[in-house]
Amino acid sequence: MSDTQTNLAWETLLDLSTTRPGPLHHRLAESIRTAIRGGRLPLGSALPPSRVLATGLGVSRWTVTEAYAQLVSEGFLAGKTGSATRVSWSPQADERRAGGHSHPGLPQLLGAPKHGHRPVRYDLSQCTPDYRAFPRRKWVEAIRVAAETAPFDRLGYSEPGGESRLREVLAAHLNRRRGTRVDPGLMTVFTGARQGVAALARALYADGQRVIGVEDPGSSGLWEPAVAAGLELVPLPVDERGVVTEALAGHPDVRAVIIGPARHVVTGAELAPERRRWLLDWATRVDGLVIEDDYDSEFSYDRQALPAMQGTDPHRVALIGSMSRTMTPTVNVGWVVAPRRWLDGVRSEPRMAATAPALNQLALAHFIESGAYDRHLRSSRQRFRARRDALVTALTPALPGARIGGRQGGLHLLLNLPPGASARRIIQAAERRGVELCDLNLLRLAGPADDRQLMLGYGNLADAQVAEAVRVLVELIRESEAGL
Repeated sequence: MSDTQTNLAWETLLDLSTTRPGPLHHRLAESIRTAIRGGRLPLGSALPPSRVLATGLGVSRWTVTEAYAQLVSEGFLAGKTGSATRVSWSPQADERRAGGHSHPGLPQLLGAPKHGHRPVRYDLSQCTPDYRAFPRRKWVEAIRVAAETAPFDRLGYSEPGGESRLREVLAAHLNRRRGTRVDPGLMTVFTGARQGVAALARALYADGQRVIGVEDPGSSGLWEPAVAAGLELVPLPVDERGVVTEALAGHPDVRAVIIGPARHVVTGAELAPERRRWLLDWATRVDGLVIEDDYDSEFSYDRQALPAMQGTDPHRVALIGSMSRTMTPTVNVGWVVAPRRWLDGVRSEPRMAATAPALNQLALAHFIESGAYDRHLRSSRQRFRARRDALVTALTPALPGARIGGRQGGLHLLLNLPPGASARRIIQAAERRGVELCDLNLLRLAGPADDRQLMLGYGNLADAQVAEAVRVLVELIRESEAGL
């Protein structure tokens, strides 16, 4: 709930005339407490500043601050200097504590309790970007410029395929930085990469295809829209050189694959050059389509990522990407660059309902053209490289001999556990200690379960928390080795 929504009709929401007689600040606290207990003020919603609420209710500011302080001491509210006072209790949370089980349907707010309302102290999950580093000021400026300069007719629904200005800017950016050969006319803008995969999968299904090859382990964010479109997943094994493309020889019915050649979503491996060539030859031979997820190519630290495959054969490769990792999902822009044969299928209704809002698209175009995006990427790479180095430096002496993979880029490491340690037990115990981890086995389709590896994400881990997060993690690993 936003601050504006919370403040609307506040006098009606907090009717002090219905409270029991007594000091005014007690009556106000009772009214807010009742609203929270009744669910009218949900978990995480922001209360207005004390001065604003005092004016609205016609009471002194002292009355409001005393009421807030009382509710903070009771656990109904939480607040800190410089930030809004927010609701920190919900009736559902109380019911779950009493019943001893969690409700998966509740929203998980950043910094709010997760997993049965245990607070997440250290975010080591694999898929989380750096929310703290979102360039708020520059993005607000881009939104303002877009709103002030956009022609009136551009403030309606976006044109088919997305705003032409954004497509031209993105095409130039990808061609310059990723070695692609993107024609802006063949780009389609969506609200994210997942929606782009869904459109491609439906186009494949409409073409008569019923199976699609995927990396195993791989990304459920790519698998799920393919399955929803009616395609059956054909798992392809992965090794230290990326997906084993030669495995396609055993699946003559497969004519489309989804892969991440720049950086595999789990191992971090680049697809080897000879496998890239083999895959493109295969696509030509079977009249197939390679869907290239350019995952984490922006975050390469020790050397540049290999150029995108789309630049080698734009007639056989569809490129997908988004701003979710580099700019967080709030920007709400992803794209597909499809070969011309597939363009009508990708853009056909009702797919275009997933097109990003026009104002966001125009703001992103300005953000890139102004140079703010390149500067943001440079600072992000420097920050993530330093955070990766700090994580490796802390892990190495704490776990002598442990092998740490995937360090050349991306936002996570792959830790091989010492003998006797169990990833499953560590993840279960980590939840109780406020450590967020990703279960690698949830990213497997047909491959055997692996209890000897942990994925350690550092995208949303505060720099000041690295040493303490490693200390807690090592304790969990040692406890697992001991069978605790």
